[in-house]
Amino acid sequence: MKVTVERAELLKSLGHVHRVVERRNTIPILANVLLRAANGKLNLKATDLDLEIIEPIGADIGAPGATTVPAHMFYEIVRKLPDGSQVQLESLADRSSLAIKAGRSRFTLQTLPESDFPDLAAADMTHKFSVGAADLKRMIDKTQFAISTEETRYYLNGMYLHVPTDKTLRAVATDGHRLAQFDLPAPSGAAGMPGVIVPRKTVGELQRLIEGGDTEIGIELSSAKIRFTLGDVILTSKLIDGTFPDYTRVIPQGNDKQLKVDKPDFEAAVDRVSTVSSERGRAVKLSISGSRLLLSVTNPDSGSATEEIEVDYDGDPLDIGFNSRYLLDIASQIDSEQAIFKLADPGSPTLIQDGTGGHAVYVLMPMRV
Repeated sequence: MKVTVERAELLKSLGHVHRVVERRNTIPILANVLLRAANGKLNLKATDLDLEIIEPIGADIGAPGATTVPAHMFYEIVRKLPDGSQVQLESLADRSSLAIKAGRSRFTLQTLPESDFPDLAAADMTHKFSVGAADLKRMIDKTQFAISTEETRYYLNGMYLHVPTDKTLRAVATDGHRLAQFDLPAPSGAAGMPGVIVPRKTVGELQRLIEGGDTEIGIELSSAKIRFTLGDVILTSKLIDGTFPDYTRVIPQGNDKQLKVDKPDFEAAVDRVSTVSSERGRAVKLSISGSRLLLSVTNPDSGSATEEIEVDYDGDPLDIGFNSRYLLDIASQIDSEQAIFKLADPGSPTLIQDGTGGHAVYVLMPMRV
């Protein structure tokens, strides 16, 4: 194999594919990126056996061929090469190493045979549809923060993508303390698709790959795998094999107390008073009465803080506590100047929405304070 590529193009693609490669691997080949040169393209491919990414870039092919090199080391080498340089990649005669040349720099990396590189074979995809890049990015942004990181409840370690009605494509994420839901109009071809749980790592990589604009992102899925096509980039992932809980049971329907707050003022006040909260508890108390909301934090080890803001509230006086970090996470997702809290009592979940309505719904469980 002998190839010449633009350093900027190679770096951009390696920036995408090397993130899929886990830094610690018990299987040596999984630490490598597969390079395959043919037909004026250099294809880069990486996998961790659950997630696979393939990205082609234009190249001057002196001799076609394929090999694999350590992904993170290759990325670091290319990252440190001079801007604007041409990078030449050439397999040495014994095929056990790859020479990298750019300007006056010379590197040689040990390789492993491309025949050992695994393929995340995707069986027949039963459903196929497209979603606008901006819409999909917004869907991920509005829900990803609520994905659980607790490995024991593995079925919560992803984003639940499903069609609750023929007119709605919905993403839901929850960690048991908070829930985020976002709806889009169901695209043609999504009707009847199975409800699938897209793993947290896949959601994160997809979020980084989406560059916005008016482009359409192709989505193909079955009950076991999902594939995203973003221009020339193909991201294929196994799905979490589990049953997502019936999240509709925790979305409150009868919360009769409505609190309207100025979102920027509320967010800043929560951020300020939580400065003295304990790292473990992070509890902030909301005392609501008429047009007055008093936020307070008491930490026996460091001190206390209070702040009062003007609000619009139509219910009986109420004291309720929340995790300040969770409050701030949700507040950061609200786009309008106003946030609406629908409350019931100090022990029941609270519904939070954007003041302009929108497509997102958030549920937050209270804390004892």
